[in-house]
Amino acid sequence: MPPSVPAIRLERLRKEYRQVVAVRDLTLEVSPGTVFGFLGPNGAGKTTTIMILLGNIRPTAGRAWLLGRPAGDVATRGRVGFLPEKFQFHDFLTATEFLRLHGRLAGMSREHLARKVPEVLEQVGLSDRARSRLREFSKGMQQRIGLAQAILHDPDVVILDEPTSALDPLGRRDVRDVIRALREAGKTVFLNSHLLSEIEQTCDAVAILKRGAIAAHGRIQDLLASSSRVEIEVRGLTEEAWQLLLRRCPGAVRQAERVVAPVGSDEEIPPLARLIVESGAQLHALVPHRETLEECFVRLVEGEATANGGR
Repeated sequence: MPPSVPAIRLERLRKEYRQVVAVRDLTLEVSPGTVFGFLGPNGAGKTTTIMILLGNIRPTAGRAWLLGRPAGDVATRGRVGFLPEKFQFHDFLTATEFLRLHGRLAGMSREHLARKVPEVLEQVGLSDRARSRLREFSKGMQQRIGLAQAILHDPDVVILDEPTSALDPLGRRDVRDVIRALREAGKTVFLNSHLLSEIEQTCDAVAILKRGAIAAHGRIQDLLASSSRVEIEVRGLTEEAWQLLLRRCPGAVRQAERVVAPVGSDEEIPPLARLIVESGAQLHALVPHRETLEECFVRLVEGEATANGGR
């Protein structure tokens, strides 16, 4: 696939279920070799969009392409790895047997699997459980083996639906390492997660959905508002200097030797520091606080019911 062809492309995609619009005129492109976060509250249309991309359901209107081919194309589906949020395991199989089964379903030869299965088990941290039956696995270990089956056949696009939801901090770090390795290998990762701190650390760009439509999308650093406030630790701030600071930053709050001041941009911070220093006060600390992805998410979807039982 030429680099200029998007790994994923949606054009005015729409899906209706009787009176409910699950996906509302989505237009989106995901570049090859990137990690893309697909975010939204419950009921926003994330899983419906993924099912359309995989060819499991048909859109009411619009079109979707995966690796330059229409969504659902049989040959293209073999180049996609998928970890659903709720994965049904064959719990009587061992980890090795499970991966061999999925590898054969993906068209991999026995010789290839003999080499690849141990490699993937090592990658997801399950080498020591290769002969354990899946019924003995914890929820976090099931998440790891699900990730292993998604990447086993060396897909070009990996779609992950809540891949770290059952993992402890060490497990989430391991999954981040796997995702970064996939990106370094030129793979595209399409990632849905409610753990926004994980998305912020992992993704190159995101789209945030609200009621089936895109509320915002782009690079994370472009979506986040610049510094919205600064926390200042200062000694010897006179009343006169405090009044000057208030005129510059209306809404600033002072408590003893700590000041929290709202700012509209990073450019407002140096003059603020200069004002304090030139007043004769001692500036001990000035810490800008940038908007987090979670704060951006809440700002964009505030008012949306986030626990309506559906996705």
